[in-house]
Amino acid sequence: VYLLCLHYSNFELQADPDDPYVKQEFQWSLFSNQTFEECSKLSHPLGITEHYVMYGSSNGLICISDEILNFDSPIHIWNPSVRKLRTTPISTNINIKFSHVALQFGFHPRVNDYKAVRMMRTNKNALAVEVYSLRADSWKMIEA
Repeated sequence: VYLLCLHYSNFELQADPDDPYVKQEFQWSLFSNQTFEECSKLSHPLGITEHYVMYGSSNGLICISDEILNFDSPIHIWNPSVRKLRTTPISTNINIKFSHVALQFGFHPRVNDYKAVRMMRTNKNALAVEVYSLRADSWKMIEA
């Protein structure tokens, strides 16, 4: 059994966080849950870590998307233990621009499925919510 950790590549180095010239990249690693020693370094599944953030994890799966979300931002679900990445299909439910987009990821035990929930607000404060099902590999609009 391994622990997945997101950390600076040289986490033992004490860098000055206020120094604008020191830029450290994040790195994914697997650590032994018995010795806590680093066992394996993992490459970021998209090749770069800049401008991507983690929007949740569940049972070892990690949801990654753009740092600044839009309704059409690609959403990726990564399984680092088997090094597989799935990109969700583009939603066909929405074709307008939103002023705010939020994203969460988790597991729904009753239906045994992983879900991504995207909540969007227009400039007129109208809300839209859609749910992605990993099992069905599709988006569904939630009616209010």
